[in-house]
Amino acid sequence: MAEHPPQQHTPTPDGAELRDWTDGHVDRWQPVLPGLDPDIEASVTRMSRLTRHLGRVREQGVADYGLHKHEFDTLHVLAGRGGHAAPSDLRADLNLAPASVTGRLEALERRGFVLRTPSTEDRRKVDIALTEAGRDAWREALDVVGREERRLLGVLSEEERHTLAGLLRKVMLAQGAAADR
Repeated sequence: MAEHPPQQHTPTPDGAELRDWTDGHVDRWQPVLPGLDPDIEASVTRMSRLTRHLGRVREQGVADYGLHKHEFDTLHVLAGRGGHAAPSDLRADLNLAPASVTGRLEALERRGFVLRTPSTEDRRKVDIALTEAGRDAWREALDVVGREERRLLGVLSEEERHTLAGLLRKVMLAQGAAADR
């Protein structure tokens, strides 16, 4: 059985220890699973809880601006492509079946958020363009999520955020390498 160093906790200015829900979770599981690495368990648990929290904020944020999550996701991908894309590009980015993308685009076009026009290169194809109304709806919903991300990660210094991003990149590269096998 591997020895694990004691978890490091954040002290308050008066020297008391700040603990979160995850600290109690790890404390409960260590006697049950003596080989449990407390840092791995704490990191994975915190990432999972943070992801769920941001997902809820995102759902509420897009709903507050009259969007469904799938509409926001489609507008987000389209905005990330400079506001113009082919349906096949959106299908690949969103990892959806062609009929699903078509349904989304039809609904977004009815709402005035996208415009579908025949391709200038191939009349059998369609070009998708983000309208001003679509860009405004996307940006307003995005601001809600961005404010919460800045609030949460704003407790870290710029250097700490940079370190966190690098560490998470390292973890994601390991995940990607395993998925490629």
